[in-house]
Amino acid sequence: MSPIRVLLVDDNPGFLEAMTRFLAREQLDIVGRSHNGSEALGDVDRLKPDLVLIDIAMPHMNGLEATRRIKARPGAPRVVILTLHDNPAYLAEAQAAGADGFVAKTQLGAQLMPLVRALFSHREERPSGPSER
Repeated sequence: MSPIRVLLVDDNPGFLEAMTRFLAREQLDIVGRSHNGSEALGDVDRLKPDLVLIDIAMPHMNGLEATRRIKARPGAPRVVILTLHDNPAYLAEAQAAGADGFVAKTQLGAQLMPLVRALFSHREERPSGPSER
C-alpha cells in the first residue's frame, strides 16, 4: 500500500512540528504544512494530498471555510478537522462544511489513527508472495 499523503494545516508552528513527528511514526507521508486556510487551498492544488488535517481557528481563512472550498472541488481529498474546541456546534459546522472527520486535539492519540485507517480502509495491501517469472 502506498503511504497516505497528508497536508497539515495549523497556525501553531509547535503543533505542526509535533504532528509531523507523530504522523511520521505512523508511516504517513507529510507532503506539506500550511499556516492558514488560504495557504491550504493552494497547497491542496499543488501537492495533491490524500488527506488534509486542518485546524478550525486560524487567521486569513478558518478551517471550516477552507474545508468547504476544498470539498467542493472535484477529486477532493479527505478532510479531518482537528480542534481545541470540542463542542457540538463545531462538530455540526464541520459536518455541514463536508469534513470527513472531527477530532479534538485532546483526543488525538486515541482517535486520529483509527479514524484515518477507517477513511482509507479501501486501500488494501496486496499480498507479498514470491514473484512469478
